[in-house]
Amino acid sequence: MGRPEKVILLTISDNSSRQKTVKSLEELESLARTAGCEVTGKFIQIKENPDPAFYIGKGKVQEMKQIIKEKDIDAVIFDVPLSGRYHRNLEQELNIKVIDRVELIMDIFAQHARTKAAKIQVELAQLKYRLTQLKGRGRDLSRLGGGIGTRGPGEKKLEVDRRKIMNRINALNKELKRIEISKRVQRKRRKQLIQIALVGYTNAGKSSLMNLLTGSTCKVENTLFSTLDTTTRRIKVPLNIPILLTDTVGFIENLPAELVVSFRSTLSVVKEADMLIEVIDISEENFREKMQVVEETLIGLGAGAIPRISVFNKTDLVLDTEYFSQLSEDSKNTFYISCKTKEGFENFKNMLVQKIKELLKIKYFSFKI
Repeated sequence: MGRPEKVILLTISDNSSRQKTVKSLEELESLARTAGCEVTGKFIQIKENPDPAFYIGKGKVQEMKQIIKEKDIDAVIFDVPLSGRYHRNLEQELNIKVIDRVELIMDIFAQHARTKAAKIQVELAQLKYRLTQLKGRGRDLSRLGGGIGTRGPGEKKLEVDRRKIMNRINALNKELKRIEISKRVQRKRRKQLIQIALVGYTNAGKSSLMNLLTGSTCKVENTLFSTLDTTTRRIKVPLNIPILLTDTVGFIENLPAELVVSFRSTLSVVKEADMLIEVIDISEENFREKMQVVEETLIGLGAGAIPRISVFNKTDLVLDTEYFSQLSEDSKNTFYISCKTKEGFENFKNMLVQKIKELLKIKYFSFKI
């Protein structure tokens, strides 16, 4: 195994948006590390509008060329979606691989896809994004070397041609429909049961909570998008009916539209749930902004009106516990726990049982608890 690819991160910002841009660039760094890169530098150019040719200014391009040469950089990653023209101009000028935020996220999805359905959905998203890149980049979308940005269909050396891409997309859609038919049968059987879905920003601790509530051993990693395939298990609660809990793919700001569309069938479990448990990483400074991203994503999926419990996780990383009381006026639907230390978990689980009983009374009028 060779050394990790050395990358630098780049974006522009005006003065009024600088703080938000810094946070976004920090998240991009986490994404790059998740993809297996070594981040050697982060750069923000204060600029009101993108340069028409290179996105960053011509002076910054020259500065980057020098840094690339001195530090033996393998790729430059931009914290925005880049048009095909920007990609072409930057790669020609810098003589290095240029990746944008969309491609980076898709690359991570390609690395983490395990099941056939997930692999198909990721490839579909990547191919659809390629179609948007054809204009401005010409027919040649080959990368300078392998690695980041080439996983998924790129590994197959697919000739970049609109007709061939469309044929491949059609074939993948047909295959995905066949898989979806079998999943639909499963979901139909489950409709009679109480279904709860875990939702939240990526790496908030959904899989950890899943394991605590079900006694399962779902993969838990301190990385972004470690869960791509929905996992459904029975919650261990003292009720005489199976209660199903589903772990879902994490959300992120500016989640590529192509991925949302491709994973819509996977995320349909969220829309069909009787209740949602939103897991929030309270140790993150910008957790409110991340909650807003989750809210907007749920609304986009048609799941904004489903009853929801908010679970603030990772309380063990917060020093000032009095801070919790300032966060929510809705104390009946808000809980503070640590999946790591299990602090607050029993209280949350007891209240969850009460919530489930309420759902059972609504769903089955004659249900005896």
